[in-house]
Amino acid sequence: MSDGSSDWNGTAGHEPGWMSRLGELRIFGELGALAPALPALLSAPRGDGHAVLVLPGILTGDESTFVIRRYLEELGYAAHPWKQGHNWGPSRELHEKLRLRLRELHERYGRRISIVGWSLGGIFARELAREFPFAVRQVITLGSPFGSDIAIDEDAGPEAIAQRRTPPPVPCTSIYSKSDGIVSWEACRELPSPETENIEISATHMGMGFNPLVLWAIADRLAQPEGEWSPFDRSGWHGFVYG
Repeated sequence: MSDGSSDWNGTAGHEPGWMSRLGELRIFGELGALAPALPALLSAPRGDGHAVLVLPGILTGDESTFVIRRYLEELGYAAHPWKQGHNWGPSRELHEKLRLRLRELHERYGRRISIVGWSLGGIFARELAREFPFAVRQVITLGSPFGSDIAIDEDAGPEAIAQRRTPPPVPCTSIYSKSDGIVSWEACRELPSPETENIEISATHMGMGFNPLVLWAIADRLAQPEGEWSPFDRSGWHGFVYG
């Protein structure tokens, strides 16, 4: 499509305009909503307490995923940081370190690991799951533009970019916002398959790591029994706040 809009073939979509970028100032409202929402968030479904690896977005590090990890720990999960410093973008060295991090956790717990990735971290998460599906239980991405033309290593060409748009062979949930002021929301949507889904929320890109609706959706998805994945249930109040 020549106008850059999205379709199910993975077209990247429109980049956010300046109004959308200004909308990222709503992050302060998301911060303010977190504390009042905590009692409800702590009533979220609890799973089997398996390990979850949380990957940060570009230019950020483990400090940015602290709220996600602390919340998951309160729900009984073994939540782990990536321990790679700040995310300065893709490199072969980083890719190898993430392989080793996943292997370490997989061997420590003797079971598959869920991965939550924010923005570029979500792209890394999907590629780890593609390479090591036996070690990954499910992937949850937050505003991750895996449908864009961004290269994730030095020698990525058109074939690698096309492959990245194809979901890895594990359950994948994309949480995205049409008011994202940093990345194209169209590029954040999974292609339809029996084990993929897209959950639309109202959030800023920079606030997804502590937006109450995002946190609840993460908890809901992680609580599913291994091997019994099913799409997000939009009945009841979910239907009013999730797209």
